Amino acid sequence: MLKILILGLALVLASGVHAETNKLDYRLKAVEIAENTYLFEGKTEDFSRKNGGYIVNTAFIVTDDGVVIIDSGPSRRFAEQQRAAIAAITDKPILRVYITHHHPDHFLGNQVYEDVPVYALANTITGIQRDGEMFTDNMYRMVGDWMRGTKVTAPTQAVQPGVEEVGGHELELIDMQGHTAADLVIFDRTTGVLFAGDLVFNQRAATTPHAVVDDWLQSLQKLKTLPFKMLVPGHGGVTTDSAPIAQTKDYLEWLVAILQEGAESGMDMAEIMQTPIPERFQSVSLVRIELQRSVTHLFPALEEMVLRPVAIE
Repeated sequence: MLKILILGLALVLASGVHAETNKLDYRLKAVEIAENTYLFEGKTEDFSRKNGGYIVNTAFIVTDDGVVIIDSGPSRRFAEQQRAAIAAITDKPILRVYITHHHPDHFLGNQVYEDVPVYALANTITGIQRDGEMFTDNMYRMVGDWMRGTKVTAPTQAVQPGVEEVGGHELELIDMQGHTAADLVIFDRTTGVLFAGDLVFNQRAATTPHAVVDDWLQSLQKLKTLPFKMLVPGHGGVTTDSAPIAQTKDYLEWLVAILQEGAESGMDMAEIMQTPIPERFQSVSLVRIELQRSVTHLFPALEEMVLRPVAIE
């Protein structure tokens, strides 16, 4: 009888684990946004145990020779489901993966693609090697079991900026900076789709943990000059115009202005965090939360610069 009870308990526990595992489904839906070009659109939310870190846009292009993927997502589980969703659309091989920058929601699926080249800018590779374990620990704390089995896997190939022909597509690989020290922009000249990474946010407040805002604004200006037909931001919906570029620029300029004003007037961080949100940003997701985070990211250095004593000759 005892053996039967133990066996029954084991089966219950096993079925519970299996049921919990089945719940961890990102429900990825590949949407065709241009000819043979597909998007997995993330939620404009913060990381949580409910969304599993699926707050990022990832994409893929089905070329004549095979599949090119842009960003592997926030976890091993995500990339496994991403790869399965791609296989449901095409039986062509995966040729390569491009990682746009070193933030964890964009690269933590890399281990699923160890059988293909994974490309990133050199400074992105360095950033992943430096910060990857810290990012992973934070992600485990924020999203829990969705991260099970995820390990840091750095890209294997350094991107050489320029134009490369892949399976009948002319891909322009552009080295930009601002959101991080290395932001890869991919412009498919063949379809006109511009993959802007996290240089562009659409109706979602920009994140700034590694930002150099002056560089970021210069990159946004360059993005506007590209003759794209479709714009894919790192977060938020795709558009056929440059409105998300303008919104990101406007938000960053406002952010810098209130930080500068706060430093010059002697405000502390808590006071700046309570700055009223302009009406034009009130519909932007997470704007108050990201304002508070950006104050902690950017204000101390700005305050130190403003308050630095003037040398007397």
